[in-house]
Amino acid sequence: MTRIARWARREWGPLYVTVRGPLIRRRWRAVPMAIGAVCLTALLQFTQNQSWGYQFVQNVGAVRAQDPLWLALLRTPLSLFVPALDLPVWGALAQILIVFGIAEICLGWWRTLVIAYAATLAGTLYARLGIWLGPDSPIGLPGTDARVVDTGPSAAVVGLAVFLAWRYRAHVTAGVVIGAMVVEVLLKENLAGKEHLAAIAAVLALCGISELRHRRATTGSGLPPIRS
Repeated sequence: MTRIARWARREWGPLYVTVRGPLIRRRWRAVPMAIGAVCLTALLQFTQNQSWGYQFVQNVGAVRAQDPLWLALLRTPLSLFVPALDLPVWGALAQILIVFGIAEICLGWWRTLVIAYAATLAGTLYARLGIWLGPDSPIGLPGTDARVVDTGPSAAVVGLAVFLAWRYRAHVTAGVVIGAMVVEVLLKENLAGKEHLAAIAAVLALCGISELRHRRATTGSGLPPIRS
C-alpha cells in the first residue's frame, strides 16, 4: 500500500466504513431526510423562478440583516433550502445530497438538522453584528450588506463538513475546509465568506462542548475515552 493510500485510509477510513454499510444495505432509503431536503430545495427553486412564486419564497425564506430579528429567526430554517438566485441550483442540490446524506447516516437526521441550523443561524446573527461594527472593523461589514438576501445551504454544508471531519478525526480535511473558507474571505471579502467563518466558529464551539461532555462521561465512569 502506498503512502498516499495509507494516509487516505487513516483520514477517511472510519467515515467511509460508517457510510458504506447503510448505503449498500438500504441504498436511498438510508438518507430520507437528505432526499427530502433536495426535493424541497428543487421545489423552492422552481417556485421562486415563477412570476407567481417569487414573492412567496421571499416572504417565507429570504433573510436580510435589515429585517426585524424575530422575522429573520422565523425565516432562517427555511432559508437553508432556498437556493441563491445568482448561483447554479445544481451546486446547492449536490451539496445537500452529499453532505447532508453523509451526515444523516453518521449523526442521524435530527442532529444533522440541528448542526445545519446552528451553522446557518450563526451566519445570520453574524451579519447583524458585522453591520453594527461597520467596515472599519476587521470583522465588520458595510451597511449595504444589510439589504443582501441571505439564503442557501452553503453555511450549513461547511458546518456539517467540519463537524464530521472532527468527529471522525479527519483533521487534514477539517483544516482544508477551514483554510479554503479563510482564503475565500481574503480573495473576495463578502458577506457569504464571512458568514462561512461564523458558521465554522459556531460548529467548532459545538465540537468543544461535545468533547467536554465525552471527557466528563468517561472520567465519571472510569473508562478510557471512546467517542460514540
